[in-house]
Amino acid sequence: IFEFELESQFRCGGSDGYLNWIDNTLNIRRTANALWTNDKNFEFKIYPSVEELEEAIIQKNKEGNSARLTAGFCWEWSKYPESDGTLVKDVRIGNFERPWNARENLTHLRPGIPKAQYWAYDPNGIGQIGCVYTAQGFEFDYVGVIFGNDLAYNPDRHIWEGRQENSYDTQVKGSSDFLQLVKNTYRILLSRGMKGCYVYFLNKETEQFFRSRIVM
Repeated sequence: IFEFELESQFRCGGSDGYLNWIDNTLNIRRTANALWTNDKNFEFKIYPSVEELEEAIIQKNKEGNSARLTAGFCWEWSKYPESDGTLVKDVRIGNFERPWNARENLTHLRPGIPKAQYWAYDPNGIGQIGCVYTAQGFEFDYVGVIFGNDLAYNPDRHIWEGRQENSYDTQVKGSSDFLQLVKNTYRILLSRGMKGCYVYFLNKETEQFFRSRIVM
């Protein structure tokens, strides 16, 4: 048996500092990177609306980059398509309505809609939203993340809180370790980008906390 330690990584522009900052900010582990500063190799940006976030991801895709929109598991993931074979628009934020990517075992789909295992690189996947189960294992040039209400920062108590009532992830919702599991979910989503990560926060106190950890 030979043991090797990987001393560098290529995700997130090769920025160990970014991954350390995410771990520190989510209080997964303490690191020396308490603040994020601009990095020429990696772009982190917060958007004021989910529409602007999606527009930015679509634009990056049009420019020839691989780019996909993802979200925390805060909406139901329909087990069946609409009667016309299109995907149900499960992810709803105000007037914004988009479908999750198609489940792997979904049948009676309209031609051209990729299944989960092809969503990350099929051109028709750009109009769908991926969750942690379809995004993990893939990297994109740019990843968009809708940070849901299943994880929120409490500024009065200075702690992260897991809010199980806002989760539709049946695999972790009932777990006594829900807080840690949902933190890991967002760590995965926030680290899928090679060149940049764009984020929209549903919870504005959580957004403000992230902003307080960024040096412009």
